[in-house]
Amino acid sequence: MKQFIGMSPQGNLDEALSGLYSPQFIMLLSNDAQFETHVKELEKRFPGVPSIGCIGMSYQINIVENGVSVIAFCDGVTATVNVLEQVSTMPVKYIQRMERDIRTVGGSGRDTVCIDFCTGNDACVLTTIYTALRSRGISLVGGTGGEGRVSANGRVYQDAVAYALVRNQNGRVKTYKENIYHQLGNYRFIASDTDRANYILGSLNGKPAKQVYKSILHVTDEEILTRTFQNPFGKINGDDTCIISIKEVNGNALACFRQVNDSDVLILLELGDYQAITRNTIQQIMREFPKRSAVFSVNCLFRYKLFSERGYMQSYLREMAVLGCHAGVVGYGEHYNNRFVNQSMTCVVFE
Repeated sequence: MKQFIGMSPQGNLDEALSGLYSPQFIMLLSNDAQFETHVKELEKRFPGVPSIGCIGMSYQINIVENGVSVIAFCDGVTATVNVLEQVSTMPVKYIQRMERDIRTVGGSGRDTVCIDFCTGNDACVLTTIYTALRSRGISLVGGTGGEGRVSANGRVYQDAVAYALVRNQNGRVKTYKENIYHQLGNYRFIASDTDRANYILGSLNGKPAKQVYKSILHVTDEEILTRTFQNPFGKINGDDTCIISIKEVNGNALACFRQVNDSDVLILLELGDYQAITRNTIQQIMREFPKRSAVFSVNCLFRYKLFSERGYMQSYLREMAVLGCHAGVVGYGEHYNNRFVNQSMTCVVFE
């Protein structure tokens, strides 16, 4: 297979599509103002070609912050695209669509991946989706788009998740998740007084969450929102840790970007040597996939901000370019199989 990457910082879709012929699957990454127009134009240009899209920044060697990018797969993939609607209330109502699509694509975990763009309620959505993917061992990579809209096959949806099942006809696929944080000290908390609907973390070990965070890190209320770049929370999930970013201070509570439930076990994290971790991820991918035809990744908005503030973002993209045809989207939350995480990078590699 081959991966096509086209970009226009000015939002010119014709420029982004220049050189694209006979695509078998397309991802559209656009800006808020032009998103719906781009969705319609893309469908006119390539009618019937499976496509999904979202609003967000994109990247290859450079970042496109407010334009449009197109990532397409050609010459050797089978793809089908669909949506699960009513994700805020009842995504399981539409799961038969995915079950049918899985049978149509006919792949396995060795050669097939699910890529998704979601508008919200991610944890519930991923649990729902993974009930269908698990029986075939198919992995998932995706993220949350901006402004509450996604697209699938030329149509814009709200309160939905757009997904693509992509089968590599000529080799393997594998997903990866990169965590640049590790545990800080031996702090261990039991969450309580949570508001699941609004992602509120009220108390840690029976004490107001804001005060616990401030007393450990010696920060003011105003510093909490930037300190989360260095010290997010982590939720223990088996032998893995899901990162939880702080969104804002809510009285004595903390509003997060990921749902926290009563009795969840949380730890405090600190930023590690992200440059060394990035190199290790790249080396692992190169060992496991000596020949790569495409790499698609989702980087968290907070990673983008952290790397940009530290002057590392361009270096990061140049380092990832060693993998070959690499491109991706900046998300507001990252998806990895049945897990919704923050401040992470997830990616899928095609042989």
